[in-house]
Amino acid sequence: MARHIELLLLKNIEHLGIVGDVVRVKRGYARNYLLPHGYAEVPTPSRIEMLEEDRAKALSELAHVRSAREELLDRMVDVTLTLTRSCNDQGVLYGSVTQRDICDALEANNLDVGARSVRLAAAIRRVGSYPVPIQFDKDLRTEITVVVEPDQPLEEREEMEFDNEGNLITKDPAPAAAEGETQTEGEEPTADAESATAEAAPAES
Repeated sequence: MARHIELLLLKNIEHLGIVGDVVRVKRGYARNYLLPHGYAEVPTPSRIEMLEEDRAKALSELAHVRSAREELLDRMVDVTLTLTRSCNDQGVLYGSVTQRDICDALEANNLDVGARSVRLAAAIRRVGSYPVPIQFDKDLRTEITVVVEPDQPLEEREEMEFDNEGNLITKDPAPAAAEGETQTEGEEPTADAESATAEAAPAES
């Protein structure tokens, strides 16, 4: 038995096709999702012809959406989004910055992209600057900069560094001078030192 089946779409299905398209899908996807929900059916010439008008309308709507998205991407060139968050004195956030946070902040600036178009690989958990892709389709993509700032100045700790995963690296303090090595180079021994040396010398017979 073939693993795939051809179906006629009755509705627009994201990443699959639009109404009137004949698509090949896995049998399990057809049996468990498309057919039970009435999103597709077995294609016949008469049904394909009946859906031609709906398909033309869907194509027109898609062209309009694409044009709007292209215009939106043009407006987002070199966009830097600044978010202020509470954090500890090492810059670790009390919480995180998510796709939804970025989407809401963009929307507040009249850049409504939708949360699914914010392709944030992982939630942001530290202050700093991060490149974040915005993608609608394979060929409709841009990148913005998200800057997360602390809500109050961070404590300066020059001796602290962080590795690539945000873990704290504490530098070892400078080694202390060896015990007894307090004499400065070229400095003459004090009288007390000479006295101590003399007392330690064995008596002559």
